[in-house]
Amino acid sequence: MEEKRYNQFSQYLKDKFGAKVYKITIDAGFSCPNRDGTISSSGCIFCDDGGSFSQAHSNHLSIEEQVRVGAENLKRRFKAQKFMSYFQAFSNTYKPVNELEKIYSAALTHPDIIGLSIGTRPDCIDDDKLNLISSFTSDYYTWIEYGLQSVHDKTLLKINRGHNYKCFLDAYEKTKNKGINICLHVILNLFETYDEMMETAKTIANLEPEGVKIHMLCALKGTKLAEIYNSGGIEFMSEDEYISTVCDFLEYLSPKTTIHRLAGNGLRTELIAPRWIGKKLDCLNKIDKELEKRDSRQGLKYLNK
Repeated sequence: MEEKRYNQFSQYLKDKFGAKVYKITIDAGFSCPNRDGTISSSGCIFCDDGGSFSQAHSNHLSIEEQVRVGAENLKRRFKAQKFMSYFQAFSNTYKPVNELEKIYSAALTHPDIIGLSIGTRPDCIDDDKLNLISSFTSDYYTWIEYGLQSVHDKTLLKINRGHNYKCFLDAYEKTKNKGINICLHVILNLFETYDEMMETAKTIANLEPEGVKIHMLCALKGTKLAEIYNSGGIEFMSEDEYISTVCDFLEYLSPKTTIHRLAGNGLRTELIAPRWIGKKLDCLNKIDKELEKRDSRQGLKYLNK
């Protein structure tokens, strides 16, 4: 297989563990302070009732059962050998520490689990929770995934994020100090100019997180963003525009940062726009071709070389 021009997380995991490693997505019934009325009851404008949970097998199953079923499915479909338990839906540190310990521990009982990844918000973390999560790092490959989305406060306000960039930065620094791997989620097309999106890329490059996920903004049924789109309040990027912007974004990032996602999938039943976003493999292939056409790669413009 031809080597990627970016630091692909799946290949990084295969090199690190000597086996195919896949994430098992888990729904542990978490909520979010930006949806339950603590901060807001409406949530981020792009978030639907699933809380960004892309594989809704079932919070009616126990966590142990979700892991078992997920591992069996991934072994059968992709010949996966090792797994990471991934808490994806909503804010997965938004419970008391004693409950979190039971939840996370339940996701690590399967013999083929080598890692733990926890998606959350920077305003749902504190020292006690970080101490708990860091306690897993000696035995498991442990990550926290923060929904940064943008470094611009005006954008965070526009999307009803419920926290500012300083809140994120405080959580990021505390997490770094605990030795926990960090993956940052970024969304392109958030009512921002090209220069503003590249400013986010440059800022992330200076932070040097272990991982980044890049998403294209999309309107899902039942979201505030769908209302904005239907009323003509936003125009989405074309696929070509997205591909070009992603490649520009990658050029600024540290070559050491692993890239966990560049294209979306699995949204067809809920997706309103843009319609091209569901063709994940096609989009990834076009990103590869664009980087090759440019003779470029991740880190080409990285300033801390």
